[in-house]
Amino acid sequence: MFDGRDPIYLQIADQIRDEILNGSLREEEQIMSTTQYATTYRINPATAAKAFAELVDEGVVYKRRGVGMFVADGARDRLVAGRRDRFLTDSVKPLADEARLLGIPIEDVVRRLREIDAAGRTGTTSAQDRARDAGPTDQAGPTGDTAGATRTERGSAASPARPTDTGEQS
Repeated sequence: MFDGRDPIYLQIADQIRDEILNGSLREEEQIMSTTQYATTYRINPATAAKAFAELVDEGVVYKRRGVGMFVADGARDRLVAGRRDRFLTDSVKPLADEARLLGIPIEDVVRRLREIDAAGRTGTTSAQDRARDAGPTDQAGPTGDTAGATRTERGSAASPARPTDTGEQS
């Protein structure tokens, strides 16, 4: 169950966050206790307690004294807002920066994202998607030239062979 690179307490906290986000755990619903986590997953109770402490600090769960831990009101909205902000900073900004560096118009990036989204919704991919995902090849382009070749080797059509030094002087 806990085989990621992150410490187990972070994996537990992430699992609970995911369950709140996907609706498996709803607001005001009771969560397994630290003792139950420790017993179920055969971990140290202090590890589970550390995960819960992190979630309490974030305002995602709260403790009812003598009863247990519960999902806080507004927890899902807080998690969505936080992940949305992180996604825009950690994923979209670097994507836009890379597109700009490569001279790819943002409109092309947006169009491609829409294509991927549509394919994900239908569960299909087009031949164009598969070809694009397969990557470039060394084959000649539609006009028969090799200008589109991505790799070049000495002696290939894309870069003529150079004479080798035979040690003879002229």
